[in-house]
Amino acid sequence: ISWLVDSSKGKPNGKKPPTEEKKQYLEPDYTKVRVVDFDLKELVVLPPEIDLNEWLASNTTTFFNLINLQYSTVSEFCTGDTCPVMSACNTTYYWYDEKGKKTKCTAPQYVDFVMSSVQKLVTDEDNFPTKYGKEFPNAFDSLVKKICRYLFHVLSHIYWGHYKETVAMDLHGHLNTLYTHFIVFIREFNLMDPKETSIMDDLTEALCTPLPQTPQNHVTER
Repeated sequence: ISWLVDSSKGKPNGKKPPTEEKKQYLEPDYTKVRVVDFDLKELVVLPPEIDLNEWLASNTTTFFNLINLQYSTVSEFCTGDTCPVMSACNTTYYWYDEKGKKTKCTAPQYVDFVMSSVQKLVTDEDNFPTKYGKEFPNAFDSLVKKICRYLFHVLSHIYWGHYKETVAMDLHGHLNTLYTHFIVFIREFNLMDPKETSIMDDLTEALCTPLPQTPQNHVTER
């Protein structure tokens, strides 16, 4: 399950567009672009005889790697100058350290905190056991929910702050597919409160609605 992406170039735009400005990522010409043409829900349903925690661990680790890779394609445009806060739509995200201290930081700092902390978690044998017979921790589902929340913030920021660069590199199909796959996964296992993902509901509706048989001749008015 991988759609590998390449780095290239684009032009950064860290300013928050006015609320009345159209969101480029919602335009039908862009939302119809994917790199697979089958129902991604088939990829996330728990297979028979597979342990739920093992399935969650495997998928969460995969999404971490893919979202980290997707962000790396725009990371050179995501700077303290272009993105002085970690934002998506009209929401600003703050980082909370291990002691619960709230920190306002730039987007690249926030993403670095996310990727570093998640990397530490998924490679910790006590949290994400890989050895046969090793038990998952009691609060494993809470751990997965925490990781998914962080990864959603990163995906949302890519759409909100760096979609133009993503299109310029012709990687929006990869981004759309990754976002859709991630959303159907968290919905399947109730890993995020719908209120937390509501800022991207318009995109979710556009991407999770089945594509028409002849998308090039059919544009849905929204």
